[in-house]
Amino acid sequence: MSALWETATVGRMQLSHRLALAPMTRSRALPDGTPGPLTAEYYRQRASLGLLISEGVQPSDDGQGYLNTPGIYRSTHVEGWREVADAVHSEGGHLVLQLMHVGRMSHPENTPHHRTPIAPSAIAPGVEMFTPSGRQPIPRPREMSGEDIARTVAEFRHAAAKAVEAGADGVEIHGANGYLLHQFLSPNANTRTDGYGGSIPARSRFALEVAAAVADEIGGDRVGIRVSPGLVIGGIDEGPDAADQYRHLVGELAGLDLAYLHVVQSSDEVLLRDLRDLWPSALLVLRAGRSLDALGDDIDAGLADIVPIARWALANPDVVERIRSGAPMNDADPATFYGGGAAGYTDYPALASISL
Repeated sequence: MSALWETATVGRMQLSHRLALAPMTRSRALPDGTPGPLTAEYYRQRASLGLLISEGVQPSDDGQGYLNTPGIYRSTHVEGWREVADAVHSEGGHLVLQLMHVGRMSHPENTPHHRTPIAPSAIAPGVEMFTPSGRQPIPRPREMSGEDIARTVAEFRHAAAKAVEAGADGVEIHGANGYLLHQFLSPNANTRTDGYGGSIPARSRFALEVAAAVADEIGGDRVGIRVSPGLVIGGIDEGPDAADQYRHLVGELAGLDLAYLHVVQSSDEVLLRDLRDLWPSALLVLRAGRSLDALGDDIDAGLADIVPIARWALANPDVVERIRSGAPMNDADPATFYGGGAAGYTDYPALASISL
């Protein structure tokens, strides 16, 4: 795994190795969307990963889907994230806030305004979601008007500015995992007949407008974007033209001079190579279920520059040291992944404390 320990440049960030913290929802924010009291400690503990991509952070009330997820659009959110950024920077790390608008993957009981979710088309995802009243089917969303689309693009722009105001080193636009940008890309979630649906360029338009607005606001070298070609999640079916959809989208995004592209890789290895060839800056590749001894394979193959890791980092605050030394890993506790306090969040032991 020697390639993992080479230095790298991602946008404005100089990194001492090729690992990164993958974004993971932890659902421990305060009711108003401000990061919880343990959030700064959680990210500080993992600062040795260098590039820390935060959990999904909603850019507006409409953007929230799950209970107790953080925001970055109010002054209290800025103050909360500033504490996190300062804590990460104090340990030599870099913080990137992931801007996540869930679109139809929401429920009125989970949002501050209790309104019907919005989406490119009024098509329910056909899945359930946890709410204060228990698991419920996600309701049919309201189709976004042209005015809604323009407002949402502006919300992403505003959230990016607030992230930088809070001291974050950049933002990652979440265009994956069945959320709003992914819904616009998918023909079974986007049946619009205006300029935002129908053809591959039209379905790509919303994602490109969001990326352009965010890059214009804070500089492209502070912006990453995440995509998940072929990922079946949240009722998404990208159809037979999915590979061409992503070749077009990534080719257009390449012209914005963004800091990085983050690919959640599923099965199409030919497409991944094509995206690597299309993309001019840093490429992050996340493979679910990858073994520890295979972490450097994509770097060795020229397919990735950075390798984000998730569960290992969740359960091991000193995961970089453990990987370097071959030390055993703590096991992650799924019962504490979402919500709660310190248990399963900031109390996983580090090697130093185990050896005492």
